[in-house]
Amino acid sequence: MSGPDDASHGGTKGPGGADDSRPSDTELSARLEQLNTSLGQVRSKTEVPEPKGRDTSSSSGAALAFRLGAEFVSGVLVGSLIGYGIDRFFSIAPWGMIVFTLFGFAAGVTNMLRASGEGRNRGKTGT
Repeated sequence: MSGPDDASHGGTKGPGGADDSRPSDTELSARLEQLNTSLGQVRSKTEVPEPKGRDTSSSSGAALAFRLGAEFVSGVLVGSLIGYGIDRFFSIAPWGMIVFTLFGFAAGVTNMLRASGEGRNRGKTGT
């Protein structure tokens, strides 16, 4: 019996029922190379770029947390000490302490962002 597949291929069947019109190895290699090229182009379009911040994967999380905490606390302490000194020198308590503690807080947050690598690309827009 001949089925619809026999008429559509138009090829003859060889021994064991194999089709004689199989592509050669060079044709298959060329097709494989073309598929690899196409796949590489699609992958390059869909890959997410690496973050440009500092790579913190080599340091442990505890070390990074300790460093960020130390950056913040040192900023607040330095600001508070400067404020205390200004209060004592100019006799304007508590205003120097209040103002410079706030400056120290801002400096501590800025130092934390720098240490974690988050503050580098702040002004850039895009992807």
